[in-house]
Amino acid sequence: MKKILFTLLMLCLSTLGYSQTMRSASNSYIGKIENDGTIRNANNAYVGKIERDGTIRNAGNAYVGKIESNGTIRNAGNAYVGKVESDGTVRNASNAYVGKIENDGTVRNASNASIGSARGVPKTYAAVLFMFDFLK
Repeated sequence: MKKILFTLLMLCLSTLGYSQTMRSASNSYIGKIENDGTIRNANNAYVGKIERDGTIRNAGNAYVGKIESNGTIRNAGNAYVGKVESDGTVRNASNAYVGKIENDGTVRNASNASIGSARGVPKTYAAVLFMFDFLK
């Protein structure tokens, strides 16, 4: 359940202005993000919200992280945890390759295995959703 909540919270970053459904690697529906940034899980329960500046808040309104406009990813303590390049390449804080977000929304890990789908979601946010666990 914690992983699903994290996943939905991170997906919220990508969807300000439109609603999207999100799916796991096995194509299971895991929830949606509403056009105002509200995140709902597969049971339609509220699990968080994203603010327009990239600030991520959980269901209790606590600040849990931020994605900067240049692809830099920071946790709640403002520590650098990684970056997503414009081509979808994802690197962690040590600059190690973590995976890639394909143009069709497929999320791949470092072994090139598909770990989920975030069609229509900006690459930066899809990467955070699937590849970083600092919000757990």
